[in-house]
Amino acid sequence: MTLDPGTLGGVALGAPFLAALLILITPARLAEWWGYLAAGVAVTATALMLPSVRAGEPVTLTLLPLTEGLDLRLDVDALGLTFALLASGLWVVTSVYSSGYVRATDLAHRPRFFAAFAASIGAALGVALAGNLLTFFLFYELLTLATYPLVVHKETEKSFAAGRRYLAFSLGGGLALLTAVAWTWQIAGTLDFTPGGFLHLHASGATLTALFVLYVAGVAVKSAVMPLHAWLPAAMVAPTPVSALLHAVAVVKAGIFGTLRVLGFVFGPASLAGFSGAHVLAGLAMVTIVAGSLIALRQDNLKRRLAYSTVVHLSYMVLGAALVAPLAMVGSVMHMVNHGLAKITLFFCAGAIYAATHRENISELGGLGRQMPWTFGAFTVASLALVGLPGLSGFVGKFFLARGAIGNGDLVAFGVMLGTSLLTAAYLLPIVRIAYFPGASAARESGARAHAYAEAPAAMVVPLVATAVLVVLFGMFPGVMNVQFDLAADVAARIFGSAVP
Repeated sequence: MTLDPGTLGGVALGAPFLAALLILITPARLAEWWGYLAAGVAVTATALMLPSVRAGEPVTLTLLPLTEGLDLRLDVDALGLTFALLASGLWVVTSVYSSGYVRATDLAHRPRFFAAFAASIGAALGVALAGNLLTFFLFYELLTLATYPLVVHKETEKSFAAGRRYLAFSLGGGLALLTAVAWTWQIAGTLDFTPGGFLHLHASGATLTALFVLYVAGVAVKSAVMPLHAWLPAAMVAPTPVSALLHAVAVVKAGIFGTLRVLGFVFGPASLAGFSGAHVLAGLAMVTIVAGSLIALRQDNLKRRLAYSTVVHLSYMVLGAALVAPLAMVGSVMHMVNHGLAKITLFFCAGAIYAATHRENISELGGLGRQMPWTFGAFTVASLALVGLPGLSGFVGKFFLARGAIGNGDLVAFGVMLGTSLLTAAYLLPIVRIAYFPGASAARESGARAHAYAEAPAAMVVPLVATAVLVVLFGMFPGVMNVQFDLAADVAARIFGSAVP
């Protein structure tokens, strides 16, 4: 039986939610297997939509008719498919990694953990495949509710405090987004995403500015633009697979996806050209990039340093969207994927280090590079990718972002991108140096607690090596890069109405 592309979208969306339900009502020993099965179904269904999307064929499915001109609907385009492939693809490796992690750390409440994880991926796929603002909003807020149990999973005082902060920020942003969506329906009579935007046809002046503020506030929380970023480092108290989910797969990427969707398909170049709001957003992104990098330099806790690195690189993508330039938009879309691959590798490595050694601080990693060569080899590859080393995935997105800034005549943005790439090296590469070449103080620290460590379980090491390999594939192999570029270029062409130069 052959499924039409729209039905494939429904299958991809439904598999994680069905898995979450089955995990909760069937014996606990089956929890991981339901996750494996659903991840395989979701990524397969998503990948099967690729030929139709690349050919420009309609991929749509009505989930629930509501009223004339408004329904809950899936409508898959190049931008949505890019995010859906990222989320479903990384769910596969994260499922394997999570199985190893829960055993190595003896994590409690495993069915609840795997059920919430599956529901979170389902919500992320709903965000990716949403055909209008209402569908987007519902899945966007469902993502907040589905990930909350993961943030507080350890049930400690710090976990609950982080969860309260996460809800306060996310639901506050959700309220702003709901107000914007309702206002848009009132003045425009449509919530359908439109390439190049549609608000300029229905609003101007103060109304357009107010809507811009509401929409940006709604998506800037999950994309961690300062000062709306504080929930993200606090959420590092969660188990490491959750950190990987928050930083690479679902939550923050939903924020970036929302930023790209709103700026490109709700406002569009006609609204943003010369608009002060876009300049303000670009300024906030640049401040976040610089300030986040400086804060990352001061963090000794490994996961917190990686968290601030995420804050920084998310704003690279926000900046690319705010520049309102085709090549910058291409760079944002590509960096959304490439950052996800590198960052999930880094968090996988952090979890493997903790599982094998129970060490969480960078100052405690002296000499571990030789004892855990696969883990730190993958960490090194992912770190160099985020710095922007040619031949690795991180370079590609940054290259197009820089070209977009230069082509737009924004030398300040270009300078910020170039300078903070050096700062990325300054806060990531010392971790590699300490692991392989500990100094005198680090040697004394290691000697005081001398121990012969080994790699984490294979179920954790294999996924982190696999994602490190993807970092290389997405940066070096033309076939992979061409598919990725074609999708990103299609996004930019639809927004700006012309092919990417």
